[in-house]
Formats: sequence, C-alpha cells, structure tokens
Amino acid sequence: MRKTAAVIDLVMVLVFVAIGRSVHDHGVRLVGMISTAWPFVIGLGVGWLMLIARRRPGTALTDGVTVTLATVAVGMVLRVVSGQGTAFAFIAVAICFLGLFMVGWRVLVATWRRRRVRS
Repeated sequence: MRKTAAVIDLVMVLVFVAIGRSVHDHGVRLVGMISTAWPFVIGLGVGWLMLIARRRPGTALTDGVTVTLATVAVGMVLRVVSGQGTAFAFIAVAICFLGLFMVGWRVLVATWRRRRVRS
C-alpha cells in the first residue's frame, strides 16, 4: 500500500501545481509544470523518506500530516533558493490544499476500513 499511497500523494501535488498554473494563466505545459512542481516533488520525497525511516505505513492520518508539512516546507525552501516566489498567501494555500487532499484521502480510507470491519 505504501507505493499506492506515495503515488496518490504525487498526484495531489501535480493537481495542486496544475490548478495553480491554470488559475494564474501560466498554462499546464510540460516544461512549466516541471518548473513549478519539482520543489514540491522533492519535498514529497523527503516526507516519504521520513515515513520509511520511521517504518510508517503511509496511510495513517499522521503520515498525511508529516508528508504535507515536509512537502510544503522543503518545497518553499527550494522555491526561494531557485528564485521562485513564496508569498505568504501562496504558502497558506499550499498548506491548506495539500493538507486537505493528502490528509483527506487518508480520512476516506480510514473511514472505509472501519465500515468494512463493522460489516
């Protein structure tokens, strides 16, 4: 399930980037997507390495929080280092969006598992 969880998180990052680029009229061309996504993808990788090092399953709610915070923190630092913007509003949107979706899918899975056990 770890690989599936990591892929779902990656999709969430790519959706975040695509929506952001689209809203700001930057388009969703491959080169632009890569330029915007790479800091967050590296942050996601750091978050997942933290989970693996702690032998976490990747599907717990706290795992979603860990991955979200690592993705945003590392992503923003890399954006600063690479000369990309990091306005406060952007940081807040990134935390809210990625937190909602990275923790959100885990909430859905946990709910589904609980209901399945009760049946």
